[in-house]
Amino acid sequence: MRIDIITVLPELLESPLSHSIMQRAQDKGLLEVHLQNLREYGIGKHRQVDDYQYGGGAGMVMMLEPLVNCIEDLQSQRAYDEIIYMTPDGERLHQGLSNRLSLKENLMIICGHYKGIDERIREHLVTMEISIGDFVLSGGELPAAVLVDSIGRLLPGVLNDETSALLDSFQDNLLAPPVYTRPEEFRGWKVPDILKSGNFKKIEEWRMDKAVERTRARRPDLLEGEE
Repeated sequence: MRIDIITVLPELLESPLSHSIMQRAQDKGLLEVHLQNLREYGIGKHRQVDDYQYGGGAGMVMMLEPLVNCIEDLQSQRAYDEIIYMTPDGERLHQGLSNRLSLKENLMIICGHYKGIDERIREHLVTMEISIGDFVLSGGELPAAVLVDSIGRLLPGVLNDETSALLDSFQDNLLAPPVYTRPEEFRGWKVPDILKSGNFKKIEEWRMDKAVERTRARRPDLLEGEE
């Protein structure tokens, strides 16, 4: 998979995407992440990428021309399955969406900044808009890193144990069950006996029961229509 991220602040994305599982995915050749500095497509000698908004109002808007030129330059090199804009008013990111995007080959992500991007980009070029929550950040770089991480870890061969992702929270609309590791007892806090029993059928039943119990207590909305 290849992901191109258009940003005015590529340095914000360098660290999150160059460590741990994301670095492993890239080292294995399973994921390519390319940061496209929008200022390289800026207007004039100052590489301008933003301007005042029509109609007045506080805040600058990312300009049409630099974004169009960057997007079309990338499109001239390859076909993209989706051109994604990270925005608070987009579709809320969820596990099912990450699952679907992990099956794609080429993705482009636009990181908004200031008061956002010229609406004509959204109308004519963007194919998907994604939000990571009902709040506003300074730009789309951190949401883009979240999206890439959520997709990249699902690619076959990225995780050492490929079944691990299948047991994550929100797969099958359930939160993950409790997990434990050594020591078996600490300050009188004990690991449940069932997990030490060696009866894997019973252990899986226990985990499913706990997943449903935790989901019902913390996110009952995920179970709506399931019962």
